Amino acid sequence: MISDADIDALITGTHADPFSVLGLHADAGGKLFLRAFVPGAVAVKIINADSGKIVANSILQHPDGLFEAAIARRRKIFDYRLGIDWHGGEYAEYSDAYAFGPQLQKVELDAIREGNHRQPYTMMGAHVTTQKNIAGTRFAVWAPNATRVSVVGLFNQWDGRRHAMRLRHEAGVWEIFIPHVGEGDLYKFEILDGNKALRPLKADPYALSSQLRPGTASKVASLPASRVLSEKRVSANARNAPVSIYEVHLPSWCKKDSGQFLSWDELAQTLPAYVADLGFTHIELMPISEYPFDGSWGYQTLGLYAVTARMGSAESFTRFVQCCHDKNLGVLLDWVPAHFPTDPHGLAQFDGTALYEYADPREGFHNDWNTAIYNFGRNEVRNYLAGNAMFWLQRYGVDGLRVDAVASMLYRDYSRKHGEWVPNAFGGRENLEAISLFKRINEDVGANAHGAIMAAEESTAFPGVTAPTNVGGLGFHYKWNMGWMNDSLQYMREDPVHRRYHHDKMSFSMVYAFSENFILPLSHDEVVHGKGSLLAKMPGDMGQKFANLRAYYGFMWGHPGKKLLFMGQEFADPNEWNHDAQLPWHLLQDPQHKGIQNLVHDLNHLYKNKTALHRLDCEAHGFEWLIANDADNSVFAWLRRDQRGNEIIVVSNFTPVTREHYRVGIPAACSKWREVLNTDSRHYGGSNVGNGAADLISDAIAAHGREQSLSLCLPPLSTLFLERLNKE
Repeated sequence: MISDADIDALITGTHADPFSVLGLHADAGGKLFLRAFVPGAVAVKIINADSGKIVANSILQHPDGLFEAAIARRRKIFDYRLGIDWHGGEYAEYSDAYAFGPQLQKVELDAIREGNHRQPYTMMGAHVTTQKNIAGTRFAVWAPNATRVSVVGLFNQWDGRRHAMRLRHEAGVWEIFIPHVGEGDLYKFEILDGNKALRPLKADPYALSSQLRPGTASKVASLPASRVLSEKRVSANARNAPVSIYEVHLPSWCKKDSGQFLSWDELAQTLPAYVADLGFTHIELMPISEYPFDGSWGYQTLGLYAVTARMGSAESFTRFVQCCHDKNLGVLLDWVPAHFPTDPHGLAQFDGTALYEYADPREGFHNDWNTAIYNFGRNEVRNYLAGNAMFWLQRYGVDGLRVDAVASMLYRDYSRKHGEWVPNAFGGRENLEAISLFKRINEDVGANAHGAIMAAEESTAFPGVTAPTNVGGLGFHYKWNMGWMNDSLQYMREDPVHRRYHHDKMSFSMVYAFSENFILPLSHDEVVHGKGSLLAKMPGDMGQKFANLRAYYGFMWGHPGKKLLFMGQEFADPNEWNHDAQLPWHLLQDPQHKGIQNLVHDLNHLYKNKTALHRLDCEAHGFEWLIANDADNSVFAWLRRDQRGNEIIVVSNFTPVTREHYRVGIPAACSKWREVLNTDSRHYGGSNVGNGAADLISDAIAAHGREQSLSLCLPPLSTLFLERLNKE
C-alpha cells in the first residue's frame, strides 16, 4: 500500500517521482494496484480498455483526490481507462498519463547532454502524437536542478500536482505523455526548484506556438514539415547574385484602419508584391520569434521556436514565405542569440539556477539592454541555439538569418569597464565559447541547409567573420559593413562646402572592401533613438536634401557590396521611424517622395540587370578607382566590371555645382559609353541635367593619370551610371 510519506508528497506537490506510485503497479506478491490523483473527482472506476468493462472501483485515500484500487484476479499489466465521476454529476472516461512508459530514447538524451543533437526541437517541447491508439501530447523540458516539474494548463485546471513529469536523470530532462491534450491547448511548466520553492510558471523554451501577449502561455502546435530551398532560390542566394534587401518591421509597415497589425495572410497579399516590384531581391524581417514587449521590436525574444502570435499562426507564416518565393523574393529573418529578457515566465533562473544564462553577472548580464546572456559554453544551451538556427531554415524554408549583435557575443568585455568582465581561459577578451558556437552553426547550415545565407551584424574589426571555418574564420556568408555606413553618413551630413575636408570618409571603405563579404546597411538603427530619418540627415534646403539623398543612394548602389535599406527610406520618410505607427504612405502623392521611390526601383533593377554591378561584388578585380582624390570638387568615379568584361562607370558629384566638360580618365581606348541612370533625372525629382541618351566616346586626352578620358556633364548633387557599349 502507498505510504503516508508518498501521499503527503503527492498532495503537497513535492513528489519527485510520481510515476513510482501513480498508475498501475504490482506489489511484491504480484498483486496489481492502481492509484490515480484526480482532484475534484467523486469516484474513479478502472475500465479495461479492450473490453470496456469495469474491473475495479477505487477507494478515496485522501480527500484531495487520491484514489486507489486493488485489481482482483489479474496479474499482468493491462491497458486501462479511468472512468471519473466529477463533482456536479458529470462523467467522462480518460486515459491515464501514468499508464505510459518513458518517452525519449537514450540516444536522444545523450545527444542533448553532449550538445550534439542536430534537431533538438523534434525531441524537446510539446509534440502531438498517438500512443497505444490514444491521441495526446508528449512534453519534454530540460530542468536538471528541479525537484519536481509539471505540465499545467486548462486540461488540469493549472494544478501542478496533476501531471508531474518523469525525470530522465542521465540528461536532466523531464518528460510525460498526456492523453487528450492536443493542438491549440495552452500550457506552462510548474517547477519546484532544488530548495522546494515554486518558480513562477514558465513558458516552454521549445514552444512552437505561444499565446498572444499579454498572455504568456505556450500553445501546443504541430511541427512544420521539412522544407528545402529550390535550386532557383539557391542560385538567387549565391555570392555572385544580386542581393538587395528590404528590411521590414512588420507591425509598423502597414496597419488596418483599426490600428491592428496585418495578419500574415493579409501581409502576403501586399508586401511581397510591393517589395518585388521595387526590384529588391530579399526581404529581411525584424525578429518574429515570440517576444513579450512590443517596444523591443522583437529583439528581446523569449520564444525562439515560436512565430509571434501578433500576426497569426505558424501555418499562415509558412504561406507568407511561400508567397515571397512565388514573387522571386528571398526571406531573411533577424535572429537574436545574443541575449534574452528576464521576464518571470522566461528562461532566466529557469529551474531556480542559472541554467540558460551564465551564473556570474559579469558574464551573464547585459548592462546595455538589461537582459541575460546565454551560457554559450553549456552543451544544452548550444544545442538550443544551434538547433533553433536550423529550425527556421529547415522547417520554414527561409533563405537565411541575419544574426543580431554578434560583436556583443564575441567579446567578454563588450560594453564593460575594467574589472567588470571575466577573461577567457587564456586571459583574453574573446568569448571562445561564442566563437565556437558560431563556427558550429555556420558549419551546420553549410552541411544541412544548402543555399541558405548567414549574415553577421558585427561592428568591430574581428578578423575572418566571413572566412571559412577550415581556415580559422567564423564561416558567415556576409558581414554588415558598419564602417561604410558610419563613414558615409558622416560625410553626407556635412555641408557640401566642407566635404572637401572629409573626402576620405567616402573612399576609405575601399581599403578594406574585399577583406570580408559585405552588405552595405542603411538599417532601422540609423533612423531611431533621436537619429532622425535619412532625409533629415542631409544638409541644405528641402530640394537639396532630396538631391543629396538621391546622390547617396546612387553611390551606395554603385559601391561594391550587397545592399540593405530599411522600410520607408525607399520614399524618403522625413520622420524618425515610429514603431507604433504605420509608414506615412500618403507621402507618395508628393512628387519628390515618389521620385525617391522611382529611383530606388530603377537602382535595384539596374543592379540586378547589369552583371557588372553584382557578379564581383565581393571580388577586388571587379572594382577599379578612376577618381578617388578629387577632394576640391568632391567627385568620385570608379569602374565596376564582371568576369566577362562588361563594365559600368559610376560617378558621384557631391557638390551643388554643375560640372560641364568634366574629364574622367578611363582605361579603355576608343570606347563608347551611354548614361543608363542619372539620379538628377526629372523622373526622380531632379533638375534633369546630364548627358542624355547620346553615345559618349572616349578621347585621347589625358586625365587623372590615364591617357584616355570621357568628357561628362556632372549634374549637381548626383550620381551617374555609364554603361560601356563596346567591349575589346
